[in-house]
Amino acid sequence: MDLQEKVKVARLSVASNLILTCGKLGVGLTMNSISVISEAIHSGLDLVASVIAFASVKESNKPADDQHRYGHGKFENLAAIIEAVLILVAAALIIKEAYPKLFGATEVKSLGLGALVMGFSALVNIYISSRLMRVARETGSPALEADAWHLRTDVLTSLGVLAGIGIIKLTGWYIVDPVIAIGVTLFILKAAYDLLRESVGSILDARLPDNEEKVIMEVLQSYAGNYVDYRNLRTRRAGPQRYMDFNLIVPRGKQIVSTHELCDSIERDLHRHLPGVEAVIHAEPCAPQDGDCEICSVRLCRKQQVEITGVCENCVECCPENEETTNQQSHP
Repeated sequence: MDLQEKVKVARLSVASNLILTCGKLGVGLTMNSISVISEAIHSGLDLVASVIAFASVKESNKPADDQHRYGHGKFENLAAIIEAVLILVAAALIIKEAYPKLFGATEVKSLGLGALVMGFSALVNIYISSRLMRVARETGSPALEADAWHLRTDVLTSLGVLAGIGIIKLTGWYIVDPVIAIGVTLFILKAAYDLLRESVGSILDARLPDNEEKVIMEVLQSYAGNYVDYRNLRTRRAGPQRYMDFNLIVPRGKQIVSTHELCDSIERDLHRHLPGVEAVIHAEPCAPQDGDCEICSVRLCRKQQVEITGVCENCVECCPENEETTNQQSHP
């Protein structure tokens, strides 16, 4: 999936959040409802977050340049951190407005209008968040994923406010309004925590998730008969890009051309299973004195052996079944 699709869904998120923010704010003021106004604040922060996501998606897909030689992927992680901070600001504003009303609840008007707006908001955000999440997972975009989680949180809080309006309609208990608003705040704080944890981890070069590292090891295992061992696997993420490097131990007698082809094949498979991955493979000759022969299952074919001139004893030791071919080459 290309940049155009990512930009398209990010722009759609901006438009929907703008409409919902204006609608909720107008209705909340008409109703004198702190829970609906809190939802308007929530959607306003979603709007700011979607604008940031839109800008970061465009920036992160710029190619590497002289100042950013690893690309611009971490712009998306930075955007997600900013979004999380904005969520915390929203939570503080809601609590500031809701807490005093716990001790002096005021009448909430136009309940039917509020229910209509909350129901419409939930439906719109279900659709938009589903599209955002699909594109985010297909492209590995943390900014779009953060935006999708924002909207999914908004769905839950809108439904909560809708339920609160229903309770007020049935019972006349206006204190439900600030209670629901504080409940909205708890969902907002949880979203902020999750975003901060993941994005700060990427900024600090935390390794890839367990399931992604498992995919990497499965790909490497599929080539087990072509190398001695792999060591020092390191992984990290920057926006939609994944980076990894490791040492690949190969038989000392293996031709450099064959080793290069092996590395290329591994890289292609890694990219097929983890889009956006960039692998740096450092090939090293085996060290029989360090016990590499004990774990080696590689056997160089007769053609490869014949092409090697002056095969060293270490290669013969690592691949003992080729000793006869090597002797014939050394003593025609």
